[in-house]
Amino acid sequence: MPGHAFTVWFTGLSGAGKSSLAHALSAHLQLLSLPHEVLDGDELRSTLNRDLGFSKADRDENIRRIADLAGDLNKRNMSAIVAAISPYREARLRARRKCERFVEVFVDCSLATLIERDSKGLYARALRGEIQNFSGVSDPYEAPEHPEVYLNSGSQNEAACLERLLAALAERGYIPFHR
Repeated sequence: MPGHAFTVWFTGLSGAGKSSLAHALSAHLQLLSLPHEVLDGDELRSTLNRDLGFSKADRDENIRRIADLAGDLNKRNMSAIVAAISPYREARLRARRKCERFVEVFVDCSLATLIERDSKGLYARALRGEIQNFSGVSDPYEAPEHPEVYLNSGSQNEAACLERLLAALAERGYIPFHR
């Protein structure tokens, strides 16, 4: 039923395009007048979760807090759009249990492409050992085994990824069909 709250959870390595896609989805939901909120992991790290580091326990707590926020939004009939690396499957599974109509979106991109695109220089610093616990380099990233939506941002541009995502949401009845 269009208009009922859902959660879209973008997961993937740093620089894969999670935030860009989350904001593109937000713009589309805005056009549809569907109430929603974007919960960006990077932004929340500087506010709500600024007390957390990058140990496994802190990463799990980060995802727990974001999932709590998303679940609270859902209870208020607002959809949540989450963009967070969320590197561990078990933490994503716990998030799924807290949120309504959960859609896990794996934004996949090869490490080689991410290193090549590295506009912030994070991968270069991580590879030199200057950044510890960096997902995909010095810390594991457990890719989803069965995401509801798989997007390859290394081979598809943002517009193509967004179209695929919108089609998947429409197929589930979460948004009206478009075009």
